[in-house]
Amino acid sequence: MRRVVITGVGAVSPNGQSAEESFRSLLRGESGIDRITLFDPESFASQIAGEVKGFDPETVVEKKRVREGSRFIHLAMKAADEAVKNSGFAPATEEELNRVGTYIGVGFCGIEVFEQNHRVYLERGPRRISPYFIPATISNLAAGQVSMQHGFRGPSYCVTSACSSGGHSIGEAFVAIQRGVIDAAVAGGTEAAVTPMGVGGFAAMRALSKRNDAPKSASRPFDRGRDGFVIAEGAAIVMLEERESAIHRGATILAEIVGYGASSDAYHLTQPSPGGEGGARAMKAAIQDAKIDPSEFDYVNAHGTSTPTGDIQELMAIASVFGSRAKNGLMVSSTKSMTGHLLGAAGALEAVITTLTIARGMVAPTINLEDPAEEAEGFDLVPNEAREARVRVAISNSFGFGGTNVSLVFKEHS
Repeated sequence: MRRVVITGVGAVSPNGQSAEESFRSLLRGESGIDRITLFDPESFASQIAGEVKGFDPETVVEKKRVREGSRFIHLAMKAADEAVKNSGFAPATEEELNRVGTYIGVGFCGIEVFEQNHRVYLERGPRRISPYFIPATISNLAAGQVSMQHGFRGPSYCVTSACSSGGHSIGEAFVAIQRGVIDAAVAGGTEAAVTPMGVGGFAAMRALSKRNDAPKSASRPFDRGRDGFVIAEGAAIVMLEERESAIHRGATILAEIVGYGASSDAYHLTQPSPGGEGGARAMKAAIQDAKIDPSEFDYVNAHGTSTPTGDIQELMAIASVFGSRAKNGLMVSSTKSMTGHLLGAAGALEAVITTLTIARGMVAPTINLEDPAEEAEGFDLVPNEAREARVRVAISNSFGFGGTNVSLVFKEHS
């Protein structure tokens, strides 16, 4: 199997409009969560979110073409543009372009455009529905627009697996390069579901935090006071390349991706299986794929959404997978404490964060961890302050509704 490395990262998040800006914000322990401004949230049970503030789609697409896409597409284009430029990747021939894939996952696609056009239909009739309604909302159009943006002509498609979408997309791209199907790929996830129906739907499920008077402290993974996740938006992309090709062109290698594991709980619509058994199987599969002993791991970027059940089940899964290492030298943090939950883009953003953790030797904290849950005792959850540490091997987890789980293993390149 060929080795796969990460040579560039890009992100647009509640914490910044680039990967580096977002990561520096996380290291400062800053929350990107605030009161919703994209619509009037006054009548909603949850009125807070992680929004990408001040995003201008015209930074990546011509003004006259903005209406061809929706926010999730534009966010993906911005993150992909950064990742490609950051990597210095510039295929010169048609054959090289034919072997570059585009794998971008999403959970909800263009939900705000659905809402807008439904209002138009009710008020003005079907003939007034926008001709761009369909291309602006189809899930695969983030990948499609990015592939057109850069001329990448290899496989281009969307993985939709709820909150695991971004992680699965990176995993599938990794496998395709490993097996020689392609030589490089942009891979990740995007999401823009901070809309009335998106927020209202999750609120109706009682899944969201109601700490409306304290947005910055609302997302509190592993804390006794956690009361639900905070919805967020954004996009994140990694530039993956076959290792020898990357070295040959003199690329700066940020990290190597070495393991991919996926599983299904086959248990419940929204709740994880008891003891986090499904998530544990995904981690074990990724570790087995990486051929690295659990004792060698330094860091887990946890799914850690700040829900009463999910956080504890994940800690149980980590304990079952890592054994004595889980409470003896293994750092675990949830960066959702600062970004909120980006749904289909969460796994991709956390892959970017994990990559930069390895490259920079800095671990972002779990903020708002003031009164750890009883079940968290003994775990090093990197509370409230970033930590300088060499991270040689790390795993990032993403779990989603329907029982879908994915884990990715990253290591220091050598």
